[in-house]
Amino acid sequence: MAIWIVIVIVVVAVLVIAAVAVPAMRRRQLQQRFGPEYQRTVESSGDRRAAERDLQERTQRRKELEIRPLDPVAREAYAQRWRSTQERFVDAPAQAVDEADTLVQQVMRERGYPVGDFEQQARDVSVDHAGVVTEYHAAHDISQLSARGEASTEQLREAMVHYRTLFAELLDGGEATTGEPGRRDQSAQ
Repeated sequence: MAIWIVIVIVVVAVLVIAAVAVPAMRRRQLQQRFGPEYQRTVESSGDRRAAERDLQERTQRRKELEIRPLDPVAREAYAQRWRSTQERFVDAPAQAVDEADTLVQQVMRERGYPVGDFEQQARDVSVDHAGVVTEYHAAHDISQLSARGEASTEQLREAMVHYRTLFAELLDGGEATTGEPGRRDQSAQ
């Protein structure tokens, strides 16, 4: 067999292996970075490739944002506001959930995340806080029920727990650029 035939066979084999290996490596990286959000995105889109493109676009968009840590004074002020919101839950659970949602958005805005459209907010925050974005979705769903007067007290309590998880991560997140959840801030709980 001629040497050029062997070279062509080897090159074709390498290209085939690369065509299979590169997407598999990319998929593993996305699964590791986004955790449960990866599966949620795949399920909601119904198309793994489209979901993976979406997650890659989120990562790219995140690189364009200037996410910054809170300064210590702001951090403590937000932690105090959270404690007040939690205390208000006993007498006015629906209002406390609404305040919790507002507080999360304010922290997001001050950290540099664009706010306004919930789905985009969740997409943006998922890059740095993939481990808790599921909590954000759950809290938001219950908040929507509450706005229609359809949430039970137990659901409102669950929403507060979900918001607290994200709030603590955002408060303590510092410069989250790895996509790994930060440690939780005990003063925010």
